[in-house]
Amino acid sequence: MHNDPLLSEQEFDELDRFLMSDQCNDDAMTMDALHGFLTAIAIGPEKIPASEWLAAVWGTDPEETPAFDSPQAEQRIAHLMTRTLEDIEVTLEVAPADFEPLFCELQWKGKSLLDAEAWAWGFLEGVKLRNEAWQPLRDSPQGGLLRAFYLLGAEEIDDSEVGLVDDPLKCHKLAVEIEASIPQIRRFWLARCAQ
Repeated sequence: MHNDPLLSEQEFDELDRFLMSDQCNDDAMTMDALHGFLTAIAIGPEKIPASEWLAAVWGTDPEETPAFDSPQAEQRIAHLMTRTLEDIEVTLEVAPADFEPLFCELQWKGKSLLDAEAWAWGFLEGVKLRNEAWQPLRDSPQGGLLRAFYLLGAEEIDDSEVGLVDDPLKCHKLAVEIEASIPQIRRFWLARCAQ
């Protein structure tokens, strides 16, 4: 890992602006989805090469990569995304209590609530890159740790589960559950790697 300082606010804004720009197609991840995606990669069971996960940021169609102005512009965005991943890894390693998922906020009945849907979707996309490798967690007593990610982030959930996410307050509580689960999921994989 190189010793660049962690992502600055300006770099964060630069990446956010690019992901929201017309250069990216509609399937490209937003900043909150990207953060969830990279968090799954950071805490997951296997290292994933950047060449593989970078392509997944732009959507399912390999033809859908952004219209970069130059190879340098493409390298710059790849660099900012890699730095974001390193930022997540370093924070979870050095100060896990300081790690905050990049959730959106929404106002509901005068309250400010967390909206983790895009983040959770991104996390599940990160899991999908190594779906089989994640299976031991699903099969373990801690498998329930993934429940909130699934309820908020899955493309489809069972009809019987819709009632669990049918108002913003329920979704807020699931977002809080996700935040509490991240260090536990990380510990699960670290313990398995140490065996």
